[in-house]
Formats: sequence, structure tokens, C-alpha cells
Amino acid sequence: MSFWIKRKPYTSKKQLPLVRMSLRFCKFFTIMLVFSGFFLSVGIQSGYCQDLQTNSLIFQELTRRAQLQGDFDSDYSLFIRNFEFRGIPYWDSLGAERNLRFLENSDSIAFKYLPVFSITQFNSKRPWGWADGAIAPNVGLQQYLSSGIFGNFKFIHYQFQPEIVIAQNKAYFGFSENWDDEVTRLRFNDFNYGDFPERFGASPTTRFFLGQTKLTAKFGAFESGFSTQNIWWGPGQWNSLIFSNNGPGFFHFTFNTSKPAKTAIGNFEGQFIIGRLENSKIFPTQFQSEHDKFFRPFVDNWRYLNGLSISYNPKWLKGFFFGLNRTVQQYNDSRGNRFLDFFPVFEPFQKTRAGLDRDEEGKDQQVSVFFRLVNQQFKAEIYGEFGRRDHALNWREFILNPEHARAYILGFNKLIDVGKGSGEFIQLRGEITHQQESVNRYIRYPGLAGGLIWHSHTRARGFVHRGQPLGVGIGAGSNIQTFEISYVKGFDKVGILLERLENQQDFYYRSLAYEQNSTPWIDLSVGLIFSKKWNNLILNSRLQAVQAHNLQWGFGDTERGDFEGINTVFSSHFQANIIYLIRKRNN
Repeated sequence: MSFWIKRKPYTSKKQLPLVRMSLRFCKFFTIMLVFSGFFLSVGIQSGYCQDLQTNSLIFQELTRRAQLQGDFDSDYSLFIRNFEFRGIPYWDSLGAERNLRFLENSDSIAFKYLPVFSITQFNSKRPWGWADGAIAPNVGLQQYLSSGIFGNFKFIHYQFQPEIVIAQNKAYFGFSENWDDEVTRLRFNDFNYGDFPERFGASPTTRFFLGQTKLTAKFGAFESGFSTQNIWWGPGQWNSLIFSNNGPGFFHFTFNTSKPAKTAIGNFEGQFIIGRLENSKIFPTQFQSEHDKFFRPFVDNWRYLNGLSISYNPKWLKGFFFGLNRTVQQYNDSRGNRFLDFFPVFEPFQKTRAGLDRDEEGKDQQVSVFFRLVNQQFKAEIYGEFGRRDHALNWREFILNPEHARAYILGFNKLIDVGKGSGEFIQLRGEITHQQESVNRYIRYPGLAGGLIWHSHTRARGFVHRGQPLGVGIGAGSNIQTFEISYVKGFDKVGILLERLENQQDFYYRSLAYEQNSTPWIDLSVGLIFSKKWNNLILNSRLQAVQAHNLQWGFGDTERGDFEGINTVFSSHFQANIIYLIRKRNN
């Protein structure tokens, strides 16, 4: 859930962005105090355990690192996030307990404060950054704030953690109006089959979300209830093919494991969801008047989502995990009333068995298989995920053409002990995310040089929520290679991040690759990472320099004779993630 507060363009130099943002911060904290006071009066709790913060990559990284060091339960696959965490040395105190007594003979009433999360982000000339929760691709200054409380009464658990995002949302040079009609039409194939707006409105914005809020019941290893929390499925560190924390959470019903379910043959983890997804209804480019004739309007309806993730850790193979994700979505107006209309993840995978008319009904399907191999002795892990956007006609077609409509992720993580048992390590980690279509597109789509891109669909308008992909956030049809080397000790970290991003390759090879002197749009980035913990305060920061080669494929200026090397644009990206731990006072 969210609402937008639209602001008029600045009419005076006195109306400075920082002043406006300060006023909005005051409003936000006032709202937070009112809500907190209400929940403190009704929060009843006897015992509790906080969830891993899916929308905080620093907590995810620390959990993985603790597992490689042998300080965290090796039975967790880390495929499904959120889950309860217990026994991790870093989580000595992420909240402050408070107890109140209203009646002399009543049970103690208690709750815990969540940490205060603040993310300040700045992009100089163009959007950069992904997997950062409710923060949207933006140019200028952007501020995220979140906090709240959590607790439980017997088996009922609650967490109230709203989020607010305030953004300058400045204009920048996006897809040009100078391209001819044929190139523009091909570009709008991606825009019309997805929901990936360049800019979220035409002025500064304030967005409010229920965020990481939930109300569930827990029984043993299982949990069920309603939530607006972010979901992460799969082994990736920076990206995930199905669900990641790229974008705001969405309202959903969940039935999931909160810790590994142990059986005689090994450990199982899983999640089953039913959710509601919304379109942004924002025009995709910043040149609406020039591009309006190419645009297909949005359907005025929300999308029904059904998803299933399940993973298995064989009893005889410690540290080896594998599993499967599947999602099906369609506009709710076109959904029927049969059992399989409500729970389409149980339909057969082959189109011949499920019915070839499924696509005509607007159903969009994604499936991925994944694995993770953890070796605590060597303090290392490798992992991978392979997904398909379009299901095969039958098993024969899948065997002959498994690479159709696929994407994949491969990655590793390695700790090198340099402190002789002091907890100091050199961390090496890397990841490849590939969404670009395979070369079989030339045979499957003769004359078109490609079909649909990952996270898109002709009728369901893409696997997105409010204009941001639910999985991979690097851009439609883009590929990225990421490598990091750093010194780590607990929360403390100093390192270098290298990234190479191939932008929207499917569009390029569909429309521009065979033009004379046309070259791909490639971004090269180097970043400095610094993390530090001072008592109750944690800082996780990143400063990146981004060099764009052939930005926006030459701006569409076809009068230039040679695009290569001309449009080299330098920009910067800065993000400071500050977490304040509200600790229990010692009386």
C-alpha cells in the first residue's frame, strides 16, 4: 500500500529542496510517534524473535558471513528471506525491551523497538542503484526512513514498520525523442509489455508505505498471516530472478517456514503467497507528447499473484541446498473461479497440458531452479539460479530449446582468515546476472531478432509493482558483472566494488545492432565501501564513480557519423545507510 503526495514545480529560488524535505521529515516523525503510541498501548508479548530485515542488504551479508564462519546454523539455506534469526553473534541487541503493568494481577505487557533505518542516496546525472527497497531509480537527493515495533502474544506475532521515501526526482536525459519512428516503436515494445518508467512523476515526491509490516501466527517451524514485507527468493547476493528487495513490498497472504523444517530425510524450507500487485500508471519516458502515439495505456485493474518457493537440504549432504520458485500472475478481472484459477502455481508446466489458452487469459508465468553449496571448512560458497519466463509447449520443446526466455545468476563468496582467529577476513565475492535473450531468438523470431524481455509480458504488463521489477533491478534486458574485495570484521568493512553493466541488450540487438557505427551502451563503475559500528550506530556507505560509454546509444542523433566514444558521460552515486539500535537501558 502507498499513497503519493504530488508537489507543484518550484516557483521560487527560496523554495529550496532541503527545506521542503526537512518539513516532510517533521511530518513523518509526528506520524510515527502517533502510531507508536497506539501500538505500545496494545502490544502484548511474552517471548519474541525478530525477522531478518529483507530490505537491508547489510544484514543479509552479515548473516551469510556468519554462516561461512560457522557462527550461524548451517541448516538455513538463506533462499527465503524473511526468517527468524537466533544465535548470530552480530545480533546481540537489535531492539530494546520494555515492560509495562496495567493491572496488578495481569500478565506483563511488553514490546520491542525496531532499529531506526535511514538511507540517504544521491545520484548526480542519471539513476543508479538497485535492490534498495522502496527507494526508486532517481536523480538527485533521496531519503528513506523506517522504524517501528514488534512483538507477540503466545503464537500471534506482529511487526509494525512503515516506510517513507522523499525524493527530488530531477529530470535527466533518458530515451531520446530524436530517434526515428521505427526505433521508437521497438523501444516501446519493452515499455508497453512492462512497467519501467524512467522518472516517477514530474516533480519532487513523497511516498509512504506500510513497509515491513505483518500480522502472523506461528506454530513450530511454520508461519501464516498477512504482510507487506519485502520477499527475497533465491541464493543471489545483489540480484534475484523472481523476488528481491528491489522496490516496495506488496500486500500478500503468506504461509511459510520461519526456520528449517527438520525431517528424517533432511531440511525443508518454503513459502506460498497470494498477493496484489499494482501498476505505476506513469508514462514510460520523459517526452510524452513526442512518444504518446507509441504508448499502450494501462489496464485499470490490479494483478492477482500466486507464488510458491520450496527448497531442500538432503540429510546426507550438509551445506548443499537446492529448490524451485514459481509465480503466476494475471489481471484480477480475467481470473476465473476454479481451484487452479486461485492457485495456478499447481498447474502443469507444459502448455499442452495446462491449456494453450492460458496466455490468451493474460497469465504470466515465471519459474526458476537454484542451488547453493556452502563449505564452512573453507569458508566459501558458490550458488546459481536459472529461470524461464515463458513455459515450454511440452517436454520435447524444453529439451530441444532449454535456453528460450531464460535468465540466470551465478555467484560466489569466500573469506580468507587474516587475523589468526580474531575474526578479521579478506572477503572476495562476485556475481553475474544475465537477462539478455539467447541466440536462439534469431530462429524463433525470424525478422524480429527477439521476443519479450525478462520480467515482461504482452498482457500482464510485466512482473513489477508500482513501476519497479520485483526481481532483477538493473534494467530491462540488462546484464551485469559484479566483484567485491574487502576487509571485514563484524560490522566493520572497507572495500572496493567493481561493476560492468550492459544496458538493455535485448532492445539494442533488436533495433540498433546492425546499424553502421552503432555500439552497445556499457557502464563501468568503481566504488569505495565503508562500514563501521559505533556502539548503537551502524554506518554502511558506498561512493561510486560511473562511466557510461555510448549513453542512450548515441542520444538518437543520427546525423553523427560515429557514435563510439563520443557519448562518454561520468556520473556519481552515493549512498549512506545508517542504522540506529535502540538498546535496553540498564537500571
